[in-house]
Amino acid sequence: MIGIAIVLMFLLTQATGNRELYERNYGRLFAINMVVAGLLLLVIGWFIVRLASRLRSGKFGSRLLVKLAAIFALVGFVPGLLIYVVSYQFVSRSIESWFDVKVEGALDAGLSLGRSTLDTLAHDLANKTRAAANQLAEVPDTSAALALERMREPLSANDLILWSGTGQLLASAGQSRMLLSPERPTAQQLRTVRAQRATSVIEGLEDPSPGAVSQARIKALAVVPGPGLGLSAEPRVLQVTQSLPPTLVANAVAVQDAHREYQERALARDGLRRMYIGTLTLSLFLAVFGAIFLAVLLGNQLARPLLLLAAGVREVAAGDLSPKPVLLGKDELGGLTRSFAEMTQQLADARGAVEQSMVQVNAARAHLQTILDNLTAGVIVLDEQGRIETSNPGATRILRFPLAAHEGRKLAEIEGLESFGAAVQAQFDDYMNDRLQHGLDHWQQSFELNPVQGGGPGQGGAITLVARGAEMPSDEPGRFSRLLVFDDISEIVSAQRAQAWGEVARRLAHEIKNPLTPIQLSAERLAYKLGDKVAEPERAVLRKSVQTIVDQVDAMKRLVNEFREYARLPSAELKPIDLNGLVSDVLHLYVRVGESGAGSQVPVRAELDPTCPKILGDAQQLRQVIHNLLQNAQDATEASATREVLIRTQWNEANRRVRLVVRDSGTGFPEHILKRAFEPYVTTKDKGTGLGLAVVKKIADEHGARIDVKNRVEDGVIAGAQVSLSFAVAA
Repeated sequence: MIGIAIVLMFLLTQATGNRELYERNYGRLFAINMVVAGLLLLVIGWFIVRLASRLRSGKFGSRLLVKLAAIFALVGFVPGLLIYVVSYQFVSRSIESWFDVKVEGALDAGLSLGRSTLDTLAHDLANKTRAAANQLAEVPDTSAALALERMREPLSANDLILWSGTGQLLASAGQSRMLLSPERPTAQQLRTVRAQRATSVIEGLEDPSPGAVSQARIKALAVVPGPGLGLSAEPRVLQVTQSLPPTLVANAVAVQDAHREYQERALARDGLRRMYIGTLTLSLFLAVFGAIFLAVLLGNQLARPLLLLAAGVREVAAGDLSPKPVLLGKDELGGLTRSFAEMTQQLADARGAVEQSMVQVNAARAHLQTILDNLTAGVIVLDEQGRIETSNPGATRILRFPLAAHEGRKLAEIEGLESFGAAVQAQFDDYMNDRLQHGLDHWQQSFELNPVQGGGPGQGGAITLVARGAEMPSDEPGRFSRLLVFDDISEIVSAQRAQAWGEVARRLAHEIKNPLTPIQLSAERLAYKLGDKVAEPERAVLRKSVQTIVDQVDAMKRLVNEFREYARLPSAELKPIDLNGLVSDVLHLYVRVGESGAGSQVPVRAELDPTCPKILGDAQQLRQVIHNLLQNAQDATEASATREVLIRTQWNEANRRVRLVVRDSGTGFPEHILKRAFEPYVTTKDKGTGLGLAVVKKIADEHGARIDVKNRVEDGVIAGAQVSLSFAVAA
C-alpha cells in the first residue's frame, strides 16, 4: 500500500509540471487515489475487527495488542492531523496566488502586440504588391518574367507569380520557377482581390510544430491594371510571397501558447486544488496506517513467543509433529521455544522412521506386484478351501479366462476350469499330507486343458500346462495361502512333436524307400512272365493286381519323398529378393497349369503392394512356401460357393516388415486343429500327409519370419482361413 501511494504522489508531481500528462491522467489519478484511500480504510477496519475478535475470543496476548495499537494510532493520528490542517490551508492559498491578474494582463498585451505586428507586416506587403502591379500594367505577358525577376529583390519577396484572371500561370520568379504546378489562389481569394484591388493573408501559424513555424509566410495579391481603356481585356493578378522572420514567428507562437495554457490552468484550478488535497488526505491515511501497523508489529514481538508455544502445544496434541518455529532471541522465552521445537523434532524423527519403514514395505510390495504383472507365467494365490485370492495377468492370458472377475470363488467351481481346479486341489491335498513326512517344499505336475464350447480356457486348441504349487504365509497369523505357478508349454510340446516327426520321417525315408523299387520290379516281371501263360480271365486279374501294386508303390514313394523333404530341408541361404517378383513368377506358373487343365480351376487373385522393399530370403524355399499355401487354399476352396483365393503383399513402414497373406474362401479350420496346424500329419484333408504347413512353418523359422494361421469370421460366420507370414526387410 505504501508503494502504491508513493507511485501516485510521483504521478501527481509529474502531472502538475506537464500539462498534457495532467489532462490525460487527471480522472484516472483521481479514481486511483480514491480506490487506494478506500483500501487503506478497509485495511485499518480489518485490523480493528481482528483485534476486537481476538479480544472477544480471549486469545492470549490480545489485550496487549489492543493497548499497543491504540497508543501507536493515537501517536500517529494527532501529529498527522495537525500537519494535514496546516497543509490544507497552505495549498489552498498557494494555488490562488498562482493566478495573478497582472500576469493575465501581461499575457493579453503580449498576444495583442504580436497580432498587431503581423497585421502591419501583411498590410505593408499588400501596398507594395499594389505598387508593383501598377508597374506591370504596360508589360506584356511575354516580358513579364524578366520584370518580375527585377521586382523580387526590392520587394524582399521569396516568390512572385503573375496569374491570369482565371487562375492560369503567366509568369513567375523565385522559388516557383522550380515547381511544375505552383499553388494557385483559391476562387475566394480571386474574388476578394478583384473587389478590393489588393489583399494579404498570413499562412503557416495554424500548426504550432517547429517545422511548420519555420515555413510561416505572408501572401499578398493585387490586380494588375489593364493597358488602355479596353473593357474586354482580362485582368491579371500579381501574387507576392514573403517569409516571416523565424524569431518573430517563434515569439508570437510562444506568447499564444502561454496565454492558452494559462487560461486552461485558470479554468482547472478547482481540479488541481482537489488533487493536492486528495494527496494530503492520502498521506494522512498512510500515517495512521503506519502507526497501527507498528503497533501490531511491536505487539507481536512481545507476545509472539507465548503465542508460538500455545499454538505448538495445540498442534502436538492434534498429532501434528511438523518442525515448529523458534525465536532467535537470547532471552528465556526464546530458549523455551527452542527447547519445545527440539522435543517436537525428536517425536517427528521417530514417526518418520516408522513411515519410512512402511514406505519401503509398500515399495517392495509394488515391486513384487510389477514383477507378477509382467511375468509370462501364470500366478494364482488360493486359500485353504481353494478360493482365488489374487491372480496376475499371465494367468488370465494362459487360461484365456478373466480370473480377476472371479476372485473369492473356488477354482474348481468356475465354468470351464472344473477339472483343472479339482486336479490342483487334489495335488495340494496330497502335498499337505506328504510334505511333513517326506520333507517336500513344493509339488509339480503337468495338465492338459481341452477346448470348451462357447469360449473359455483351451479356446483354439488344447493347452498343455506345467504347474508348481507351494504353501506361503497368509496375512493373518496362523493361516497359510497356497501359491500356484503355471506356464503354457504347448509350443514346446509342439516343437518336440515336430522334432520327433522329423526323426520319424528320416527313418521312414531310410527304411521304406529301399524295398519299394524291388517290389515294383518284381510285380512288373511277374506280369511280363505270366502274361502269355495264363488264360484271359486270370490274365485280367494279373494285370489289375500288378497295376494296383505299382500304384501303391508310387504312392509310398511320394509319401517317402515328402517325409524326406521335411526331414532333410536344407538350411536357408538368405539373400535380398523381391517378394512381389517371386509371387508373380509362381502365379504365372499357376495360371499356365490351370489353363492346361492339369491344375485346379480355382482362380487366384493377387494384390501386390508396389512399395514393398526387398526382403532377406531363400528364393527356392519361399517359392515352395507360396506353392504349398496356394495349393492348400485351392483345395479348401474347391467345394465352396465363393471360388476364389487371394494372395496379398503389404509393406508396414511402422515396424519395417513385409507381410505375405494367402486367404481362401473355404470352411476354415476346426478349433482343435488351429493350435496344432503346423505339426506334421495334422490335416483336415482326406488325402495327404499333413506336411504342407509343417514345411511352411519350418521354412518360416529358418527365415526368422512370424507365421500365423486363423479363421476369417464375417458377421459371426467363418468365411475361410488365412495364413500370413511377416518378413524382415534387407538392410
